[in-house]
Amino acid sequence: MVDRNRARGARLLIVGPPGAGKGTQAQFIGERFGIPDISTGDIFRHHIKNLTPLGLQVKAIVDAGDYVPDSLTNSLVTERLTEADAQNGFLLDGYPRTLEQVHYLNGLLEDSGKPLEAVIRLVADQEEIVARLSKRAQEQGRMDDSEEAIRHRQEVYLRETEPLIEVYREQGLLIEVDGLGAVDEVAVRVRDALAARGIGEVDELAFS
Repeated sequence: MVDRNRARGARLLIVGPPGAGKGTQAQFIGERFGIPDISTGDIFRHHIKNLTPLGLQVKAIVDAGDYVPDSLTNSLVTERLTEADAQNGFLLDGYPRTLEQVHYLNGLLEDSGKPLEAVIRLVADQEEIVARLSKRAQEQGRMDDSEEAIRHRQEVYLRETEPLIEVYREQGLLIEVDGLGAVDEVAVRVRDALAARGIGEVDELAFS
C-alpha cells in the first residue's frame, strides 16, 4: 500500500542544541520523506562494531582520546551516502561539524548534481532548555548531569555551530524553527517551514 502522506525524497541537514528534541524531529522527517536519518555517531558505532578498516581507525583514535579528523569523518559520510537507501535523499544529523566538513560536503553534493535543499535549525531558549534538562536529570537520578555540565554542552554547541549556521544562512539554505513546545507542534512547524520552500510535496508518481 502506498503511503499517500509520504513526501518526495529530499536532501536535508538538521541542527539544534542538546535537549531541543532534534533526534525525535529527525526521525519524523526521515519517515515523512522516506529518507534515512544519518547520524555520524551511528556511522562510527557501525564501523567499530563491524571491525571495518575505517572502524578500526576510528576506534584507535577514540581510544587514544583524540578527535576523529575531518578527512576520516568525510570518508565515512561519503561511503554512507553511496548506499542504496540514501539515493532518494537523506537527513544528516551531527555532520558537518566544522567549516572544512561544510565545504567538503558542498563539493561532494554539487559534484553529484544533488546539492543540499535546506538546513533545518531548531531554535530554543537556552534557559528553558537548561531548566528542562536539569529537571529531567533530577527525576532520573542523574546527579552527575549538573546544571553546570548542561550549560557547558549548550555553550560548546553554540561555539561549534555558529560559524556553520552563518555559512548556510548566506547560502540561503537555513530554515529556523521554534523548537520549544509539544513534539507534534514542532513537527508541524518543521513541515510547514519546509513546504514554504517547496520541499515536501507528495510524489504524485508514486500513485500512478
